[in-house]
Amino acid sequence: MTAGVLLSGCDTDQVSLATNAKANQPVPPKLVAAMAEKDMDLQSPILVRLFKQEAELEVWKQTRSGQFALLKTYPICRWSGDLGPKVREGDRQAPEGFYSINPSQMNPQSAYYLSFNTGYPNAFDKALGRTGSQLMVHGDCSSRGCYAMTDEQIAEIYSLGRESFFGGQKAFQLQAYPFRMTPVNMAKHRNNPNMPFWKMIKEGYDHFEVTRQEPKVDFCEKKYVFDAAKPADAKRDPVFDASAKCPAYVIPEDIASAVREKQQQDEAVYAKLVAKGTPVARMNTGIDGGMNKIFAAKIPEGSTGLSESAEGTTLQMLAMAKAPGTIPGHVNPPKPNLDGVASAPAPQEEPVVAVSAPAASARVASAQPTEKYQEKSGGFFSNLGRKMGMGSSDTTATTTPPQATASVAPAATTPPTAASRLRAAVTRFVPGHNKPKEAAKDAPKPAVAAAKPAEPAKPDTRLAQTRPALKPSVSDGAGEATQIMGAAPVVSANSFDSRFSAMK
Repeated sequence: MTAGVLLSGCDTDQVSLATNAKANQPVPPKLVAAMAEKDMDLQSPILVRLFKQEAELEVWKQTRSGQFALLKTYPICRWSGDLGPKVREGDRQAPEGFYSINPSQMNPQSAYYLSFNTGYPNAFDKALGRTGSQLMVHGDCSSRGCYAMTDEQIAEIYSLGRESFFGGQKAFQLQAYPFRMTPVNMAKHRNNPNMPFWKMIKEGYDHFEVTRQEPKVDFCEKKYVFDAAKPADAKRDPVFDASAKCPAYVIPEDIASAVREKQQQDEAVYAKLVAKGTPVARMNTGIDGGMNKIFAAKIPEGSTGLSESAEGTTLQMLAMAKAPGTIPGHVNPPKPNLDGVASAPAPQEEPVVAVSAPAASARVASAQPTEKYQEKSGGFFSNLGRKMGMGSSDTTATTTPPQATASVAPAATTPPTAASRLRAAVTRFVPGHNKPKEAAKDAPKPAVAAAKPAEPAKPDTRLAQTRPALKPSVSDGAGEATQIMGAAPVVSANSFDSRFSAMK
């Protein structure tokens, strides 16, 4: 039985209730063993949390004690948009908030290997007039408003959800956040216009943190309400309407007190961070999402977008690690923040890669018009060719001309006069004419002669005009002052990593 609904954007999946081999793959034995170690049953309930800035997806599973414990963290291969909730159809934003995933939202015949619908928009989104539909978590590592994993990753996540439904879970909760809701991150983003919304969903984050139970989610007065229960004197459970006034409700005291204590601790740390002048995170307008650094390290000219950081493991180090799944050849690194130099692409377009134009003194970002064009001009073999110094005018000046290696006399040295040249010739060729006094008189002053050689030799300008500007090191922290936001740091053209990174 098939619902042949053609979806838009990244959701060109055909929703189907049919089963297939991909959707019925067993949970990997290694993951089953991890469940046994953590006192979990194969078919116990699950809960999923997503973090944009860190580009991570967590799968939590209920233990035999009744609480949830972290089973596995998956690096996200690609997500779209900016930090902040999805507002309207076509804005390329991946949603943020709390969503419920039931069996009907699982898509075994996805055009992106396997997928499940996030359930956006929920009642809160609808109450605010937010639009958009069929926002997915799927495979294929390509996103236009979704959270994209590798095919191998989504196969595991899909199988975990399927088994939880077989075990009797009616729906699993999806919690999507801009970042881990820590005091440090809240302080860094304190000036972001989305902060009121983030503080509201942090309430649910805190409920889960202190209880390790799936928080009950309701909506009223165009806001989230977590773990609401009927008052002691009420005869029936409160009825919630996202657009209507909140009914009378209470939050169980054991939960409320634990959440209060956590929030007081968080606020105290937050206040200290603000008082000592914790830098405010830069607003990234015109960017298009991010990807986990483990994937960025495998892609030529890859960058992590919003998750880029000077701290922790560098992309160069991660390039030697094993990627959690197959990265398709069409995946693009996040679009950089061009600060108005180039306009953002139309909503229906795939993200494009910004590259540095060959210039001696300026770095200009140029966007390829379509993904199809990129595959022709920036595919595997052309990237490999460029890195090995073949087939591109940008790499033709890799060998230094002989004249560039010659030493250059200091430019500030005073040219010799005709009289001094004559005396030098006489001294050289006429015996007995080497007069110490005259030689001393015409010799350059010691102070000047000693100071000039200490200056670094100026590069040959003829060579500089034939070579593109060198890019900074692949290290996360290198070149922050000159590198375009989100641009791809690479190692020197003569290194082993740069020549063979396309094959790793």
